[in-house]
Amino acid sequence: MSKVQTITVAEGDGDQRLDRWMKRQFPHISQGRIEKMCRKGELRVDGGRVKASTRLEVGQQVRVPPLTEADQRPAPAVTRTRVSEADAKMIQSCVIYRDDDIIALNKPPGLAVQGGSGMAKHVDGLSEALRFGLDENPRLVHRLDKDTSGVLLLARRREVATALTASFRHHDTHKIYWAVVAGVPTPYLGEIKAGLVKAGGHGAKGEGEKMIAVHPREIDSTPGAKRAHTLYATLYRVGSRAAWVALEPLTGRTHQLRVHMAEMGHPIVGDGKYGGSGQENLGDGWGAQLGGIISKKLHLHARSLTFQHPVTKKKMTITADLPEHMKHTWETFGWTEDLAEDDPFEALR
Repeated sequence: MSKVQTITVAEGDGDQRLDRWMKRQFPHISQGRIEKMCRKGELRVDGGRVKASTRLEVGQQVRVPPLTEADQRPAPAVTRTRVSEADAKMIQSCVIYRDDDIIALNKPPGLAVQGGSGMAKHVDGLSEALRFGLDENPRLVHRLDKDTSGVLLLARRREVATALTASFRHHDTHKIYWAVVAGVPTPYLGEIKAGLVKAGGHGAKGEGEKMIAVHPREIDSTPGAKRAHTLYATLYRVGSRAAWVALEPLTGRTHQLRVHMAEMGHPIVGDGKYGGSGQENLGDGWGAQLGGIISKKLHLHARSLTFQHPVTKKKMTITADLPEHMKHTWETFGWTEDLAEDDPFEALR
């Protein structure tokens, strides 16, 4: 057994949970052991009792009780899977902005952000190719669905990641998405406040789970439901058949934009999960397809991200060009990207 230790939270280690900080210091310690030490008052911060979820700040003193030899083993060696030259070239070609602190990608549709069941290739796994001379991989600070394209921000250092994560958590960022939807949403400018609750999938391990819209009056009485808020603006339309819409999620729920548009009766074109044939969407069947030469891929793109740079403190807006299948749709309907305002929701703020 070791002796009692007092460890100061170092620069760059602040604003993270106590349990995660402990596991970085002592990689072999279990979650159960950390929570037990907290319950018994053995693990303390600045002399006070804490929970495993307590967030640490730089300079705080963490009292660590005696640990077993097993708890103090060094971290196991990390075996890195080398990124192929082709994959490195691909992910580097997605970079649309880079400085010493952040990297922004125009994520292509079909590329997952993080690994999961059956996900052999994803942004997180390719991040080693985005070091550009630094010693550590850039860190994800927010997410996009696999089939959604557009602006994805990464932090090049831990303290930058902490600052950006806080910005997203406190809604200090503005994300504008572009989509093509079946039919024409009216009124042309509005908001959607339907709550969201997760419904389990039909697979043996819950595969195929979906989010279900909940009426605002029923959110508080629906177990697991969370409030969700989206602004939408109808920019251009093709008769009554389809429309180009701008969307701004004021909350960040799973599949929020897709569920909210489907709930309006105007699912996003190519959305096979939420644009089923039961929708009154004027489409050609499953997935809110428009038919003809319009791509069957999801037409949802993270067009721009506005935020305060975590180091320079300057306001930044990063914009991503449309993916090829959406460019083709724009050409087919006679739309051009410069027809839209940079921020169609400015008057609502």
